[in-house]
Amino acid sequence: MNHNVTNQIKVLSERTLFLKTEEDTISLGYDFAHLLKPGLVVWLNGDLGTGKTTFVRAMLRELGFSGPIKSPTYALVEVYVVSRLYLYHFDFYRFNEPWEFEDASLGEYFQKETICFVEWAEKAYPYVPTPDLIVVFKFSKKNAQGFASQGRILKFKAYSEAGQLCLSSFRNRESTDANY
Repeated sequence: MNHNVTNQIKVLSERTLFLKTEEDTISLGYDFAHLLKPGLVVWLNGDLGTGKTTFVRAMLRELGFSGPIKSPTYALVEVYVVSRLYLYHFDFYRFNEPWEFEDASLGEYFQKETICFVEWAEKAYPYVPTPDLIVVFKFSKKNAQGFASQGRILKFKAYSEAGQLCLSSFRNRESTDANY
């Protein structure tokens, strides 16, 4: 990630978790789904295969979405409607220039009544809206061949009051009933 992007914004709070398995990522997504509020912009940062889409898929399943859920790498955005809630999952991995965000008119998706998950947001910066929350996904370690071994480290960083509220609610929930 381009650190110039987030170095310009003050981190209000942060939390780091270690997840041993993919099932832990799914469980975390189920828990986190209950904290989502309209207007939230969540950047999902991390290498390919670290669990970003798995996390979003788990949240959507917990919210009751039963249709197919796939990575938006080729479509740029996947749209999910759960009841009256619109969730958008973006992936800007294929962007060559930040202005492609504006050229594709993607800003219209970021509204106070929607929730937006954004992968590879730095590739659309400064056009993509600033995050309320950033979740950084990292492999816990690599094996001798350089491939990721089991486990992920997730760092949550709140950059707005909405993000801080989400993160503090998550901390309270996690301390009482989480198993990851």
